Amino acid sequence: MKKSLVLAGGVLLFASFMQFTGCKEKENAADTIKVGILHSLTGTMAISEKPVRDSELLAIKEINEAGGILGKKIKIIEEDGASDPEIFAKKAEKLLSEDQVVTVFGCWTSASRKAVKPVFEEHFGLLWYPVQYEGMEASPNIMYMGASPNQQVVPAIDYCAENFGKRMYLLGNDYIFPRTANKIIKAQLGSKQVECVGETYVPMGHSDFTSVIEEIKNIQPDVVINTLNGDSNIAFFGQLVDAGLTSDKLHVMSFSISEEEIRTIGAENLKGQLVAWNYFETTETARNTKFVEDYKNAYGQDRVTGDPIEAGYIAVYMWAAACKKARSFDVEDVRIAAKGLSFTAPEGNVSIDGGNQHLYKRVRIGKINEKGLIDEIWATPGAIRPDPYLSTYEWARGL
Repeated sequence: MKKSLVLAGGVLLFASFMQFTGCKEKENAADTIKVGILHSLTGTMAISEKPVRDSELLAIKEINEAGGILGKKIKIIEEDGASDPEIFAKKAEKLLSEDQVVTVFGCWTSASRKAVKPVFEEHFGLLWYPVQYEGMEASPNIMYMGASPNQQVVPAIDYCAENFGKRMYLLGNDYIFPRTANKIIKAQLGSKQVECVGETYVPMGHSDFTSVIEEIKNIQPDVVINTLNGDSNIAFFGQLVDAGLTSDKLHVMSFSISEEEIRTIGAENLKGQLVAWNYFETTETARNTKFVEDYKNAYGQDRVTGDPIEAGYIAVYMWAAACKKARSFDVEDVRIAAKGLSFTAPEGNVSIDGGNQHLYKRVRIGKINEKGLIDEIWATPGAIRPDPYLSTYEWARGL
């Protein structure tokens, strides 16, 4: 009888414990909201995407420490896209259908964005994309935090034509962004009587640029327009300098090299070369001084910020502001609330265009210095309206 009573008591105690822990789990779940982070932590794009992930984590940490959003703390579910568009699509499917995150911050290459786009549209999820890109897209399920082509590529080509000469060589990786960007560039060159003297594409991760550099030497362009991404830039610029083609002999304008990539490629290989972005670590705003300080305090004084890093940071804060405005985490509510939303970002004031979900952004062109930072040498007076389809350019009709 005693044994039976002890056993019964034990069962009741266990049941009470399970009920208590179950309640606590439900309570904890009710106090959090899940978001996804989807970047390449491995593979050829890891050098670019890991720092963007870090800025998103920093923004989430700051928001959580300030009390969260609508009474909830943000819980992160992180996945590795592994620099492979197919893996990106699978991980996006997992985040949306299995993990049921309310939004996702992620991707870098246009190939990865194109791969996940139908997944987000099918599940009606919301992706916050942090990188400049080739345009020709405006999905209701993507918020575009980087530059559209009229906020980077087009003004950079104008600058090169006015300052360096009329003969341009196009070099990029063989995927969506370089192919489409160069299609835009060739249409723009035609309207300016500027000649495309060469056009070369190499696979992602390509590392032997001997024949490309030999061709550049023979053609002698006034400027190389560079749309290489990831590890390919390390090989290209190292071999370019080894071949004697330093910035005093050949101008290179790059669209995917920010301060973090400079750290990896080496300032000695990039000193004097040019980049076009919307933000630099050296951008002079009070908000940027604080952002740079916080980022370095979080990840090390040797770390640097950069345009995609800042755009990832903007994305998290824009999403949080839209949720607060909507008083909801529902995708459609947040999407509607985001229209016209403004944020004082490290680069300056930015706002979301209600029609195409891209940001109004200021354009900046910079020159890389010996310290591995970027000195601004030209900028638009204010933020430029995003025009992803280049509808305001006569020469772009039919693209």
